[in-house]
Amino acid sequence: MKIYAAIDLLDGKVVRLRQGKRDSATIYSDDPLATALRWEAEGADGLHIVDLEGAFSGSSSSLPWLEAIAKRVRIPIQLGGGLRTEGVVEEALRRGASRVVIGTRAWEREDFLPSLAARFGSDRLVVALDARHGEVRVAGWERGTGRKVIDAARFAQERGAGFLLYTDVSVDGMLSGPDLERTRELVEAVALPVFASGGIGKAEDLRALQRIPRLYGVVLGRALYENRLSLQEWQKEAGEVRS
Repeated sequence: MKIYAAIDLLDGKVVRLRQGKRDSATIYSDDPLATALRWEAEGADGLHIVDLEGAFSGSSSSLPWLEAIAKRVRIPIQLGGGLRTEGVVEEALRRGASRVVIGTRAWEREDFLPSLAARFGSDRLVVALDARHGEVRVAGWERGTGRKVIDAARFAQERGAGFLLYTDVSVDGMLSGPDLERTRELVEAVALPVFASGGIGKAEDLRALQRIPRLYGVVLGRALYENRLSLQEWQKEAGEVRS
């Protein structure tokens, strides 16, 4: 199970939101590059960068930070937030993203994913399934789509997604535990690799997620920034289990 460290950017600062609410932002660093280097040094398998301004406004502003980070780290980077045109996706990949995370536009334009997959390859595309009460939400989690998670996942798979990222918005940033049942149902319903995110607050949460067969990875945020989880200790534990 891969561990990706979240770096959420707002006004050039590393922040975390609670339940996706902009007015709940806690600032953890004013140096995204130093944060990225820290998580790589501590053992993250990859970085999950989110342009929150882009997620809310639809216009990505994090590409300079992406490029600066990509030049210094060797682990994969996936970028999300405001990637709503093919041109912006192309620029993100050119500047160093290994994958892009597509949310809003995947549900607004049914031809968007097939077009991206044909142009860039499915292995570069992660589709975000940000859900509250089982319904996928978009535009910074502010608007419902009417699509249920499993149906949306199958739709994304059919149209060229290479990965899925499932986030339970109601527990994101709350450290109250992940949605294990829906995560398991999602993994069993599709053939694509799935990342789980939201609510992970302690090592036991990771152990519970690791017990879900075929779960590809998790994205950790607030638990890392508040030292509730240690990447180094987890990677050591996971290595001992594998050996």
